[in-house]
Amino acid sequence: MGPGVAEGGLSCYGSPPMASTHERLEALEHELEARGADGARLELVRRARNFKRSWVEMAEGLAKVRSRELHLEWGYEDFYSYCQMELLLTKSTVDKLTGSYQVVRAHAPQVLQRDGVAQPIPSIDAVDYFAKALREGEPANDGEEAEEGPGEEAVEELKQAVFDDGKSVAVLRRTFNPLFFPKPEGAEKVETLEKTRSAARRLEGLLGRVEGLDEARVKELMRQLAELRKELDEVLPEAKAALGEAKRKAG
Repeated sequence: MGPGVAEGGLSCYGSPPMASTHERLEALEHELEARGADGARLELVRRARNFKRSWVEMAEGLAKVRSRELHLEWGYEDFYSYCQMELLLTKSTVDKLTGSYQVVRAHAPQVLQRDGVAQPIPSIDAVDYFAKALREGEPANDGEEAEEGPGEEAVEELKQAVFDDGKSVAVLRRTFNPLFFPKPEGAEKVETLEKTRSAARRLEGLLGRVEGLDEARVKELMRQLAELRKELDEVLPEAKAALGEAKRKAG
């Protein structure tokens, strides 16, 4: 274990074991400052505390640490170990931050100049959605003829929605999923069948609790709903099998 872990790792900072991440990072910041730690190292801890409000700054700092291998100077042999032990960031979070930062640099570098107040910064989830959409639209490199993608116009519309309009991921999914993440053939049929079966089951349960209805009518409805569910149970496996086959062909 490197000196940064043994001498400066989180376990050495005396924060209560049940303290929140924010409290632990605050304690670490004070400790590093008291020890006269490297300015860049101290700044990264501060950014870790605030990265949800300014993930771009956090990501930019991480990118510098990785490219300059600053973690080696701080006693960590591995970049991800530094992130996890000192900044309390998991590998998946670090990859999402640095990956999204690279996407911004490549496709919307003007975002890096924004102050985050007068000129809002898109959420990291929105940028991550944009990155996944671009990967989904890339042609397969398997020698087979690729299906026509969403096109440059759709990409530009998505880019504007993410980086200029600041749309949430929920809005992006509703608007662009049909273009960039289309459901395989048969998916909507299966979804409709499952929803219908669930609705029939819920209606059966509700009818049994409603007072004042004609008993004969309720009994007849219950019989019809039972028959409907039985028919749906017979049709659904076939629809799921067809969907599975469509997914295999698409894959």
